[in-house]
Amino acid sequence: MTKAAIFDLDGTLLDSMGVWDQVDIDFLNKRGIEVPPDYMTKVSAMQFRQIAEYTIARFGLTDTPEELMQEWDDMASVAYSTTVEAKPGALDYLRDLKDSGVKLGVATSLPPRLREPALRHVGMFDLFNDIVSVDDANDVGKDQPDVYLLAARRLGAAPVDCTVFEDLLVGMKSAKSVGMKVWAMHDDSSASDWPEICHLADGVLFDFHDAPRVL
Repeated sequence: MTKAAIFDLDGTLLDSMGVWDQVDIDFLNKRGIEVPPDYMTKVSAMQFRQIAEYTIARFGLTDTPEELMQEWDDMASVAYSTTVEAKPGALDYLRDLKDSGVKLGVATSLPPRLREPALRHVGMFDLFNDIVSVDDANDVGKDQPDVYLLAARRLGAAPVDCTVFEDLLVGMKSAKSVGMKVWAMHDDSSASDWPEICHLADGVLFDFHDAPRVL
C-alpha cells in the first residue's frame, strides 16, 4: 500500500493567488477596463486558454488567445520566479511527509514554465516524486478528477490511499468523487465557498503547521 499526498500549487502550497489578481488588474487597466467583481471567481477553475477566450469574449478585445496568454505569461513569470512564497509551514511539512515514506505529487493548473521556477524559488522542486498539470491530463480542468487520477497513477497509489490538498471547491469535489481524502487550505480567493468547503473536506487548514502528520 502506497500512501500519497497530492498538492495543488496556487493558493495551497504557494501564496500566489495575489499574483494572478494583480496580473488581471494590470492587464485590464492597460485597456481602460476595471476588473468586474465576479471576474476572478468565473475564471478560477478554467484552464489558461479558456480564460483567454472568455476574457476576449467578455470584454470585446481584439487580441488573439495566444497574444493574451503570452502577455499574462510574461507578467506572471517574473513574479513566480522571484517573489512568490510558500504557505507557512509548507516546506517543513513536505519534508516530514517524505521522511515518513509518503509519495509526494503535484496536481496543478500551472504550466511548467511557471510552476518549475516557483517551486525552485521556494526550495520545493526536488521534494516531489512527480508533478502533473491539467495540460498532461488532456487539458481537462479540475472540475473533473482526471488530473488527480493521473497524479495518483504516476505515484503508484490507489485513489483511496491519496490525500489531496486543495483550495478550490471544484477541485475538492472532483477528488472526493473518486474516493480521495481532501484537506482544504483556506485562501482569500475561495473565501466565498468556505462554508461549503468546511462541510465537504475531511479537514481544513489555514497553514501547514496543523496539517495531518499521518495520512
